[in-house]
Amino acid sequence: MKSSSQIAMHTNRLAREKSPYLLQHQHNPVDWYAWGPEAFEKARAEDKPIFLSIGYSTCHWCHVMERESFENEEIAALLNRDFVSIKVDREERPDVDRIYMTFVQATTGGGGWPMSVFLTPDLKPFFGGTYFPPENRWGQPGFAHVLEQVAAAWRTDRRQILESASDVVAQLRKSVSVAPSRPGAAGVDRVVLDSGFFGFRRSFDTRRGGFGGAPKFPRPSVHNFLLRYWARTKNQEALDMVLATLREMAKGGMHDQLGGGFHRYSVDERWFVPHFEKMLYDQAQLAISHLEAFQITSDAAFARPARRIFDYVLRDMTDSDGGFYSAEDADSVIDTAQPHLKGEGAFYIWSAEEIRTLVEQPAANWFNYRYGVEERGNVAHDPHGEFTGKNILYEAHTIEETAARFSRNIDEVHASILEAERILFEARCQRLRPHLDDKILTAWNGLMISAFALGGAVFDEPVYAGAARRAADFLISRMYDPVSGILLRRYRQGDASIPGFLDDYTLFAQSLLYLYEAQFDRRYLELAIRLTEKQRELFEDREHGGFFSAAEGDATLVLRVKEDYDGAEPSGNSVAALNLLRLARITGRSDFRESAEHVIRAFGPRLTAAPMSLPQMLAGCEFFLDEPREIVVVGDRHAPDTLSLLHTVHSRFLPNRIMLLVDSGEARAALAAGIPSLVPMSKLDGRAAAYVCRNYTCQLPVSEPAQLAELLQ
Repeated sequence: MKSSSQIAMHTNRLAREKSPYLLQHQHNPVDWYAWGPEAFEKARAEDKPIFLSIGYSTCHWCHVMERESFENEEIAALLNRDFVSIKVDREERPDVDRIYMTFVQATTGGGGWPMSVFLTPDLKPFFGGTYFPPENRWGQPGFAHVLEQVAAAWRTDRRQILESASDVVAQLRKSVSVAPSRPGAAGVDRVVLDSGFFGFRRSFDTRRGGFGGAPKFPRPSVHNFLLRYWARTKNQEALDMVLATLREMAKGGMHDQLGGGFHRYSVDERWFVPHFEKMLYDQAQLAISHLEAFQITSDAAFARPARRIFDYVLRDMTDSDGGFYSAEDADSVIDTAQPHLKGEGAFYIWSAEEIRTLVEQPAANWFNYRYGVEERGNVAHDPHGEFTGKNILYEAHTIEETAARFSRNIDEVHASILEAERILFEARCQRLRPHLDDKILTAWNGLMISAFALGGAVFDEPVYAGAARRAADFLISRMYDPVSGILLRRYRQGDASIPGFLDDYTLFAQSLLYLYEAQFDRRYLELAIRLTEKQRELFEDREHGGFFSAAEGDATLVLRVKEDYDGAEPSGNSVAALNLLRLARITGRSDFRESAEHVIRAFGPRLTAAPMSLPQMLAGCEFFLDEPREIVVVGDRHAPDTLSLLHTVHSRFLPNRIMLLVDSGEARAALAAGIPSLVPMSKLDGRAAAYVCRNYTCQLPVSEPAQLAELLQ
């Protein structure tokens, strides 16, 4: 905990930064530098190793290491004497994070944040790890001991360290190289897609949903693949795995039962005890998973979590100008009388007594039964004592089970519980909220725009559609230079900065395609094309295929990485492949198609050997190996007959298709450049008409939604 005297005594260079994470460390006694020439020049001039600390502002263990080590005067003295210390926000600089995470994973077998890496003055890594406790503990060396040992080794074995670091970088370059196994090798076939399905089938938890054991992380790109695999094969298991996972997640404590949205992950196998931070990218991707499940099933149980995600993001994560903030912290104030004392999840948990004080009987008892509230608290294993006597809300029983337990009418119980939820939510709003990371990241906003665009179309909800447009227009006006074509990564407090990375271009372009196919403003389609052209110019490996994560020319990056894993976020290469395939269909451009094929060919060996590592690319391969449909609607954009046809399409899960609207002669001329077959398409007897085509060969047009629905079966 920082005291006022400490804050008065220490202010370092990070006070000049915009990153909320770096600003959290501006009053540490550590002489921190931001990543940049000032730090590098100091390391070279003084011939000191660099201590690189990478994290993000809502990271629980980053806060722990700060309290234990970076606010410790003795440890800070060691860092200031023997090292040049650099702080990096991984969300602002994913390029730096990927390089050194690759090193840490290769040398320790694991990774995570905070990441702690020691570098030579020329930025080559030679030792690293993640969280270090201040003293020897839990079988881990203490951070002070590590600093002393590294400093001693640098003084006595510098030449060996430099040689070793050069060898390590050379080995890392080989390990991250991505290229076809042989020139001209075929990419993938449906056998690879089957292998991916069976891999996820083996790891699926048949009791609790999800894949693998505890801790359980949502990985929505797995849902994306399995739903598309089901759509093609009609393999019911593929669908059931996704639906079961979404149902179990929604019931658990990982789902914010009062305020909506999902926490980062569950520490147990049943989605009960969450790691309480909320990330924008999770909200976006899980909203799409629920929307697609709703399109398939028409089950309101999947619509409700999606709507609650959207309402949460609009309420708590949206800038006044329309952009979306990055995250909310896991830690929050326990007692307002001690605002510097924080605990994980304090904002979200309840004692039984608190609930009884706020909610009248019998509703309090009904609420507690439904949401698993126990008198002594419901967290059985609490090693740090953070949840003692407290309850994490989860769906322990359905409304029907609750009504039966108390022998009351279902409607009465449901209404009373809804009122209790409202009362408790309003009471929670009076608590001190967790820290908000209010930077606006282009890539993550792209994911959220995609979700809002799809949500607006599926639910026919103007509020969600408007949120997608506002955010897209925010990025276009603040983060994009139409003259150079350059996209920026981060916006905060009036400052747009950091040239965009591959995922910024691909995820924003993807969102513009979602927006176009939901709302048919051709500006968004045209910008998606321009961004994809710029992405190819900046990041494409024309020789071996695929895309590098960062543009060429940054001498501070010791590696150029092609990301080959779809984790919490989809990789830029996976998103690029599907964007290029969709745009190739829309524009008729062979260079987009060839670029997509080169991506799939480059990652072919990886997909064959480990298909579960790239589920989003498998979803792209479903499109690549299929014969996607072209759905063209001819009609006035806002006319009721046109909207009825569009709603018929949007209400169905039709993954391998493109969708176009011809609402003017100008639109016809522009779109016909890519799809000449739409030139003769017209209304039917003055009414809006829909044309369903494969390989640009179309069935007879229809004007009735029921007829269109039959064609789409």
